Amino acid sequence: MKITVLDDDHGVVCNLAALSVLEGLPVTLQVHSKRIADETGLIAALRGSACAILVRERTRITVRTLDAVPELKLIVVIGHRASQIDVDACRRRGIEVQIARGNPVVASELTWTLILAASRRLVPFTAQRPGDHGCQRSPAPGDVRLGRTLHGRTLGVWALGRVGARVAAIGQAFGMQVLIHGGEQSRRAARAAGYRFIGNRRAFLGAVDVLSLHLPPRRETLHLIGESDLAAMRADALLVNTSHPELLAPGALLAALGRGRPGAAALDVHEDEPATVAAYRGHPAILFPPQSERVNADHYEASFREAFGHVRLFIEAQLQDRKRPLINLASLLPVSH
Repeated sequence: MKITVLDDDHGVVCNLAALSVLEGLPVTLQVHSKRIADETGLIAALRGSACAILVRERTRITVRTLDAVPELKLIVVIGHRASQIDVDACRRRGIEVQIARGNPVVASELTWTLILAASRRLVPFTAQRPGDHGCQRSPAPGDVRLGRTLHGRTLGVWALGRVGARVAAIGQAFGMQVLIHGGEQSRRAARAAGYRFIGNRRAFLGAVDVLSLHLPPRRETLHLIGESDLAAMRADALLVNTSHPELLAPGALLAALGRGRPGAAALDVHEDEPATVAAYRGHPAILFPPQSERVNADHYEASFREAFGHVRLFIEAQLQDRKRPLINLASLLPVSH
């Protein structure tokens, strides 16, 4: 069976230890390290593939693609959502769609990297060379804000899932008061962990110094947070989003920062990437490094180990003649483009 990996833009898949998950299966592996921009090229790349692995949501899988590759029976997405795939069309054709989310440690550590860097204002301060007039000041005109410590301040975690729980625990270790908001599952998890749960959204947003978003990508969370919600935050509050850009209504964050509430944001994701990158990266109140959660060796290993696990389960279920010769994966030479 042919397995096709799309959008390996960092060229790491062929060297992953996670490939051992496929050991002993009758498979060939084809890895594309450059994005295939046109649908005709995508169809050609997928032709003959029983399984496709997509890195994040860069490549769209449409009805036309599915119809042109009838042998495709499994799609695995590296990430947290499958919004680029016509899931209903897959279901009608009997195509299985799976998500490989990877290790929550990666996302939680990134969240805290952003919280610490933004709170201590490391980026604007390090832009100043030692000895410069105004060292330890932002290069932005009129910006005299200093960094601040986190001990004694309030961390708000919206959704206490597997990532949010780690973020909350680290905040508590820093000596922060931890507040939780979200649905019934978050309420129960907060009670079990001993955190205070605030059900009223505006009361929660107004009480926190640092807000960390960890909501899942669902229909009911699409554009859940609007300008009026952000206006309820404190003028010196920090919003951190390493989850999903669609949690925020389009343009809401930029508009809210322009009005001064919240005072700052730190992001690993944003709406309409890459079209609006400049507006975020050039904003003096936003810390927005290049997406770094997935550009991480441990993230790749964990995510592809999970993805290849889905592939293995699928292929083993498909194999009816258990006596057919198996090919040792180590003897195969993946084709990179």
